[in-house]
Amino acid sequence: MTADPTLALIWAFVIVFAVFMYVVMDGFDLGIGILFPAFGVGEERDQAMNAIAPVWDGNETWLVLGGGGLMAAFPLAFSVLMPAMYPPIIAMLLGLVFRGVAFEFRWRDPRHRAFWDFAFTAGSVTAALAQGIVLGALLQGVKVSGRGYGGGWLDWLTPFSLLTGVGVVAGYALLGACWLIFKTEGGAQKHAFRLARVTGIAAALAVTAVSAATPFLEYRYYERWLTFPNILFAGSVPVLLGALSVGFWWALLNKKELLPFLLTLGLYLLCFAGLGISMYPDIVPGSVSIVQAAAPAKSQGFMLLGAGTMIPIILAYTAFSYWVFRGKVGDASGYH
Repeated sequence: MTADPTLALIWAFVIVFAVFMYVVMDGFDLGIGILFPAFGVGEERDQAMNAIAPVWDGNETWLVLGGGGLMAAFPLAFSVLMPAMYPPIIAMLLGLVFRGVAFEFRWRDPRHRAFWDFAFTAGSVTAALAQGIVLGALLQGVKVSGRGYGGGWLDWLTPFSLLTGVGVVAGYALLGACWLIFKTEGGAQKHAFRLARVTGIAAALAVTAVSAATPFLEYRYYERWLTFPNILFAGSVPVLLGALSVGFWWALLNKKELLPFLLTLGLYLLCFAGLGISMYPDIVPGSVSIVQAAAPAKSQGFMLLGAGTMIPIILAYTAFSYWVFRGKVGDASGYH
């Protein structure tokens, strides 16, 4: 049984879509956790928590879809990447569990709320940093031996992967600040505007550093970004990034509420486009292509029926949840 290139590309798009949805939707609530120590103890922290309370756990649905889809649709890639990334992936999962427990217990154990606030931040930073490290480790290359991972336990730990880890932390913090601009008002919103300016600068510096370093990781990256005629196409990504960045700062200066968040999502989408330019047609850069890693065509076709049914349902109930809890955060007693 052989893979079908068309089905393989469709499944690659499904997984990229799931990962993007996770980054967008869980990114802003992880960002609020990262920024949590900057909020005033009491009502301001409670408002920040209430801004994500109705949706935070549902946002992680997309992580399950992305990880499960990779295992089912591209088993070879899964068998190579998981052993290569075990430490940061385990750290990410523990961070997500820890912040989820802290989220619940900070309301039910008010005597130890300071500890649960710290746990909420620590779990958020750990999860975001680990996700960025995984991205960096993937871009810098994974050693493949036969049909399995051929590297060592700590191959993922490099200056570049740490840089991408810090970049994801900064990017998530920016998303969190922009979400609070949209969901809060008064003093909390003013604080969110200040945090958006600081995290916007940090995220811009991180993206610039990662973008500058990536073409020099491997010659194939350099060729795709900086040689003619590829540069004519790839060059549109940084140009659009610059244009959206100008729009973002204009929106902040003019106190727009929703626009900064939407423009930040646009910046993330362009970063994903850049990632696609660097990696395509590989799923393990330089080692395994999308078609080589794909499951048999019959398996992918059967799974696509399920995905085609479930993804619209997930989108529908997610949209309904956000619609029900639209509007500004109310008083501090919203989550119990």
